[in-house]
Amino acid sequence: MKKYLLSMMGLVAMAGSAMAADLPAHYKAPPPPVIAIYDWTGFYIGGNGGWGQARACWDFVVPGAATTAAGCREGSGGVVGGQVGYRWQTGQFVFGVEGQGDWADLSSTNVVTFNTAFSTRAKVDGIGLINGQIGYAWNNALLYLAGGAAVTGSRFDILNAAGTSLASSSATRWGADVGVGFEYGFTPNWSVGAQYDHLFMGHANNSFSVVNPIVANALNRINLDVDMVTIRFNYRFGGYGAPVAARY
Repeated sequence: MKKYLLSMMGLVAMAGSAMAADLPAHYKAPPPPVIAIYDWTGFYIGGNGGWGQARACWDFVVPGAATTAAGCREGSGGVVGGQVGYRWQTGQFVFGVEGQGDWADLSSTNVVTFNTAFSTRAKVDGIGLINGQIGYAWNNALLYLAGGAAVTGSRFDILNAAGTSLASSSATRWGADVGVGFEYGFTPNWSVGAQYDHLFMGHANNSFSVVNPIVANALNRINLDVDMVTIRFNYRFGGYGAPVAARY
């Protein structure tokens, strides 16, 4: 029996040596599996829609005299438009530049505090943004900050008690914008997101079509700020980035 066991062990050792000799010298283990990562780099174009609110504060300024406040009022409504931009990604950081234009319907009417026979009306009917972006990506999810220049198209009116416009002025005003957004890529090229923006439009004197009917010879100084929240869809030209090795 002992001789039999020794013979069997010898045969197994010889078989193992023969199998090892048959393996090629350059044999390597198979590479680890690869996965694709989402790449935010590229040009994109899209549409947006949502809600906005404009706050207008009126003052009547008479040269050489005290400024008279006429009151403030918020007006809210819908916004809809589009955007185009470019992003580039390095590591998990994403940088971009974007232009956005929206039609708006943000109108407010306020009774003049010191003369209730008159009202003031402010309407924002157009909004434009030129923003830079910096964000952080978790694969196909992107959180970013935005900031840059803003422009609004507005119309201002002084109304009588019947609601008839006695004086009017249209203005294009430049200001600044800050915002924050989140975007999610649900296909290699399509993404959906939400963005909040606050527009600092400052104050400016506006020349009306006639002499101020409320305070003679007064300038109409109007301070304007805008808040807006939009839902956005983007199509990005390009696809996923190069595959990278999965880590375990």
